[in-house]
Formats: sequence, structure tokens, C-alpha cells
Amino acid sequence: MGDSCCSGTVDIRAMEARQRRVLMIVLAINIATFVMMLSAAIYSGSSSLLSGSLDNLGDALTYLLSIAVIGASTRAKAKVALLKGLLILGAAIAVAVQIGWRLAHPEVPIFEAIGLAALLNLAFNGICLWLLTPYRHGDVNMASAWECSRNDVFEGIAVLLAAVGVWLFEAGWPDLLIAAALLVMFLRSAWRVLRSAWRSYKTGDA
Repeated sequence: MGDSCCSGTVDIRAMEARQRRVLMIVLAINIATFVMMLSAAIYSGSSSLLSGSLDNLGDALTYLLSIAVIGASTRAKAKVALLKGLLILGAAIAVAVQIGWRLAHPEVPIFEAIGLAALLNLAFNGICLWLLTPYRHGDVNMASAWECSRNDVFEGIAVLLAAVGVWLFEAGWPDLLIAAALLVMFLRSAWRVLRSAWRSYKTGDA
């Protein structure tokens, strides 16, 4: 009986160590891609790139919070997941403000910079999603981290489409259109994470 308990404790600790290792890798990737995307957004004048960079910053904070509550109670994880949902909602608000500013100050962004940054971002986010996919049906902490990573892949594809649109039409509206689509995605994701976290909080242990 004692050996079984010890074995179970070791298995849990090993699982938590794997989760922590994965989250630290994706945290480092998101910090790097945030800096890259923000630099490219400023250089190119792209709203969709700026949206992506804000998303990566929010995700980096999300992964940092996820690392902090590994091994914590269900309710503690739910509280952090609620905060993650609020971070996603904050990114949506920032994107909405950026879209409004670009509508008032229209310009044609540099599609080469958008495309290159989007390709790099998509490649790295694909790695993050691959690392997190085994945990997508785990506790609310890891499931919400996977949700953020999946959003990043969709975002990367969308920003690539923005670059193609700007190149084809030589106008800024495709970039704004993609930014608006990302805004909708952020709002839907925030709702899913907040709903799941609230349910987990109500049914979780103290």
C-alpha cells in the first residue's frame, strides 16, 4: 500500500515536472515572438501584426501564470484561468482600439515585413501547439494554455493572409480586415476560457 502511494506521488511529480518544462519552453518562445512581432508591426505599420504581438505578450503572461499554479488546487488553477480569460479580453480591447486608430489614420503597411514576421511566428507557434497538444484535455490550467496556443496558430495563418491581401490589392484594408477577424477570435476565446474557469472554480476544491 505504501509503495503504491509513493509510486502515485512520484508519477504526479513527474507529470508536473513535464508540464512545467513544456510551459517554460513555450513561455520563452512567446517572449521572443512578441519582441519580433512588435518590432515588425512598428516597422510595417500593420494592425494585424500588432494584434499578434499583443496576443503573444498575453500568452507569455498566461504561460507564466500556468507555471505558477502547477500542482495547486483545482480552485487555484481556476482563478488563474479566469485571469487568463481576462488577459485575452484585454488583448481584444487593445486590438479594437488599434483598429479604430488605423481607420482614422489609414496607410498601406509593408507586406514583406508582415509576411516574414507572420511566417516566423507561425512556425514557432506550431512548435508550441505540438508541445501542448498532449495536455489539451487535462486540467483547466493546461487546457487554457493549449487554447491560447491554438489561437496563436490561427492568428499566424490570418496574418499571412493579411500580407497576401496587402500585396494583391496594394491597400491597407486587408490588414484591418484580418485584425477585425482576430478581434472576434479573441472575444470568443475569452468567453470559452472564462466560462470553463468559472465552472471549474464553482466545483473545485479550496
